[in-house]
Amino acid sequence: MHKASLLAGAAMLTMTSFAAAAEIEVKMLNKGSDGRMMVFEPALVKIEPGDTVKFVAADKGHSAETVKGMLPDGAAPFVGKTSEDISVKFDQAGVYGVKCLPHYAMGMVAVIVVGAPTNIDQAKAVPQVGKAKQMFATLFEKLEAAKTPSK
Repeated sequence: MHKASLLAGAAMLTMTSFAAAAEIEVKMLNKGSDGRMMVFEPALVKIEPGDTVKFVAADKGHSAETVKGMLPDGAAPFVGKTSEDISVKFDQAGVYGVKCLPHYAMGMVAVIVVGAPTNIDQAKAVPQVGKAKQMFATLFEKLEAAKTPSK
């Protein structure tokens, strides 16, 4: 009986090590829960390689696509259609900048961090326009704050 318990325990450990990849939902909204207009919610997402982000067109007129230069070397860019959901599987570690093409200058941007943010300096160096510049700066500050342990 003891041997059967050990085998069952080993089987459970094996199964948990092959846990399914996560799917995170990011809504594309006209108005966020904080009152800001034209937002991705959440705008900062941390996931592991192999996880999927589903960008949901909760309000019409929005899209999700990578920002040129704001993705790890070798990662494939993606472009969603306006007013349509898009699911993106992120296999490569690094920082990905995402924008809503119609509302980019209004600051409708997001940052997806997959595993270690290996290309963060490269992503920060990409020139931005309008409110997108300020929003990306805020998101990178939040990311840095999350990496710094509290004292």
